[in-house]
Amino acid sequence: MIGLDGKVVIVTGAAMGMGASTAELLAEAGGKVILADFNEEAGREQTQKILDAGFEASFFNVDVSKEEQVEAMVQFAVDTYGRLDGAVNNAARKPDDLPLTDFDVKVWDALMDVDLKGVALCMKYELRQMMKQGGGGSIVNTSSVSGVRPQPLTPAYVAAKHGVIGLTKQAAMEFSPHGIRINSVAPGAIDTPMLREALDRFGFDADAYAKQLSMLGRFAKSSEVAEANLWLISDHSSYVTGTLLTVDGGYTAM
Repeated sequence: MIGLDGKVVIVTGAAMGMGASTAELLAEAGGKVILADFNEEAGREQTQKILDAGFEASFFNVDVSKEEQVEAMVQFAVDTYGRLDGAVNNAARKPDDLPLTDFDVKVWDALMDVDLKGVALCMKYELRQMMKQGGGGSIVNTSSVSGVRPQPLTPAYVAAKHGVIGLTKQAAMEFSPHGIRINSVAPGAIDTPMLREALDRFGFDADAYAKQLSMLGRFAKSSEVAEANLWLISDHSSYVTGTLLTVDGGYTAM
């Protein structure tokens, strides 16, 4: 079993889906987890679930597109647990659904604010704290298979998720001398509320669509992405940095 031995880790977008599963697994592995999310009610419920199971967790209400809130989030982690050892920057908005010729500027800006700028802001303050305290650290940024392969009618989402991969590589190059590892995960078709909403919106049959999006013929469980995040946060991946781990049932190899 991978153990975190009391490492302090922030998980953004932790109220539901992959973020919630990641927060649960990190806590079960012995981490002290800060669940950070814009959705305060759902975030507090998820935090209480972890506490009720006997693990360590705290909640912080944050909009990752707001710099002062991100700075306060990192300070909260330090004030609560004394340091910051890792982060899973997972917060994201649902994909856009218009061709590039018709994209809505407000939708574009809102998505970029969270999915790309939000990751950059989180890393800005996470990295500052890790360098200040010394001892290295590990950061995982959530991209998507849309960061590797284009998808129809999602120009803003595809651009943002490609950007996350590039930003991850850039940060890994710059901060490896400080012992800080930075990687990204590209989930494929993960069975989350966001995916189900998208399928309903486009009128797709879930079972048929799963076979198109995976060699394994099914959607992944959010816990399967959480396992990848745990491995990258932990010391078990101590020689891994600047990489992209696809958790996609083989989709990007199809």
